[in-house]
Amino acid sequence: MTVPVEGVAGGGTAYGFNDGGLNAEPLKQSLDPAEVPTADLVNVWCMPNSINVGSQETPRPLEPINLLAARNERESFQIAMRPKVSWAGSSPSGSVQVQCSDLCSSAGDRLVVGQSLKLRRVVPVLGVPDALVPLDLPVTQLSLLPGETSAIWVSIDVPNGQPPGQYEGEITVSAMKMDGGCSADLGKHEKDQLCTELKNCLDIMEPIEGKPMDEVVERIKCASSSLRRILFSPSFAEFISTNGSSDMMEEDVVSNLAVHIKLRLTVWEFIIPVTPSLPAVIGVSDTVIEDRFGVEHGSEEWYEKLNLHFKWLLQYRISPYFCRWGESMRVLTYTSPWPADHPKSDEYFSDPRLAAYAVPYRQVIAGDDSREIYLQKEVEILRSKPYWNKAYFYLWDEPLNMEHFDNVRKMASEIYAYAPDARVLTTYYCGPGDAPLAPTPFESFVKVPNLLRPHTQIYCTSEWVLGNREDLVKDIVGGLQPENGEEWWTYICLGPSDPHPNWHLGMRGTQHRAVMWRVWKEGGTGFLYWGANCYEKATVPSAEVRFRRGLPPGDGVLYYPGEVFSSSTEPVASLRLERLLSGLQDYEYLKLYESKYGREEATGLLEKTGVYMGPERYTLEHRPIDVLRGEVYNACRPS
Repeated sequence: MTVPVEGVAGGGTAYGFNDGGLNAEPLKQSLDPAEVPTADLVNVWCMPNSINVGSQETPRPLEPINLLAARNERESFQIAMRPKVSWAGSSPSGSVQVQCSDLCSSAGDRLVVGQSLKLRRVVPVLGVPDALVPLDLPVTQLSLLPGETSAIWVSIDVPNGQPPGQYEGEITVSAMKMDGGCSADLGKHEKDQLCTELKNCLDIMEPIEGKPMDEVVERIKCASSSLRRILFSPSFAEFISTNGSSDMMEEDVVSNLAVHIKLRLTVWEFIIPVTPSLPAVIGVSDTVIEDRFGVEHGSEEWYEKLNLHFKWLLQYRISPYFCRWGESMRVLTYTSPWPADHPKSDEYFSDPRLAAYAVPYRQVIAGDDSREIYLQKEVEILRSKPYWNKAYFYLWDEPLNMEHFDNVRKMASEIYAYAPDARVLTTYYCGPGDAPLAPTPFESFVKVPNLLRPHTQIYCTSEWVLGNREDLVKDIVGGLQPENGEEWWTYICLGPSDPHPNWHLGMRGTQHRAVMWRVWKEGGTGFLYWGANCYEKATVPSAEVRFRRGLPPGDGVLYYPGEVFSSSTEPVASLRLERLLSGLQDYEYLKLYESKYGREEATGLLEKTGVYMGPERYTLEHRPIDVLRGEVYNACRPS
């Protein structure tokens, strides 16, 4: 799949499970998928969700999949495929058909394909597996490239009310026969998709007259990418590969020759809380949305786009806030673009999946009221609601000097005039550079609460400051006043760097997941991440995604515009976003264990199982994660 993402698609790095391989059986003389078992044409095997399956991942034996999931949990794994030989006559090696069944229990309960069970293709970004592009269900078709491993991400969402029990099903992979017959007419869905894609090309190219040359070049690149995507889509696969067509094989032939992946899921009684125990607040740039999708600030289309992103992100147990930066890192943050008395704001803030929401310091959309009158109205309305305890104000990102800190105090004082019980969140990694608070930078950093008190309640510090010195946490927490409502949150951004946990592209899968293990062990009560869609500016939805210069690849980007990969407007998740979700679910397992045995025992379990000991000492393999989850299951399930 050719993907318009900056850099080279393909390549990639495989982490773990890449020592050794499989000796392929000698191939039969025929390469006809109607006569030869798929296993003789393609290596098919499964991998854990914490492994980055790169294009040179070595085949492994195929084994049945056994998963454990609580209710209201998403569990996932990967199916890897690598051709042994080409059976299409020319590049690509050939196509495979992947078919899923529902997962059924002996009591007749089901987890339905397309609702609970979903497939996404793992697509490289800068050569590293990252984007998860949705596939059709219950049957989908993929083209495989010679000498390269492709992967499918399989996820299972277990509803809150799903009866506990053993659920079984299977996924079949079948090599597809290619011959020279005539292809069937395109279906209505395929025609509609092709029509949309071609119309997008026209929309990109028609308004170029009088545009600056760099924008014209960008639009040409986008149109070329879209046309290439159409050309290499399954609708034209027969013409690209063999100048023939692909006929669906008889169902019984497919079943007899296919590779069968047996899947068993144990659903247990524990229900992951609908409201996350850890508020994980993550920024979404409204200006990036405005530029890329061509929507005017405050327009009906603008509200629709923000609403789409907000609703989509809630499935990842995060509490999104929209943001735009001003001068000197002043930041306007808001979870709802509507005023507090609007029904949509009530819908947003009362959603039990939202653990915290940002209240804007000034109007998001300019109005007649002064800033003071607007602020007074907002807090008076919100303080009367049952969800006021989830509110916070995030006013300034990483103040660096006394002027910045003075501005935070001034803005907070205005808020407290109308809401003395308001919570102000301030992110920081140092004290004021122009007025040191102590002899050393770290001592100055530790004394920041003395400078901000009582104008901040949530002290949100960079994990970069701690390095690998977990013992420094007590110095930070020791200076806070929890009896006065003060909290300690943490954040990551540019740093910390490898080998510490972060969400940079190319880090190990367990390194991504370990971000939340670190939060648990250090004892923070909340977490912040500065941006989930902060790539370089573009002016068309399907423009190639460029990571911001000066930042590590992937920093500030946890999902991609759907239009980059297809005609879909739904965002495309990254592997890193899925691992963020897994980490937050691990956090809930530890909270459950803590509720029965205490925090010290829960932290001890995290270390005893070899999952996480510190920011430079955590598992590189997946097995300890399964051991941890299994220990919680055995210790906490009803007897």
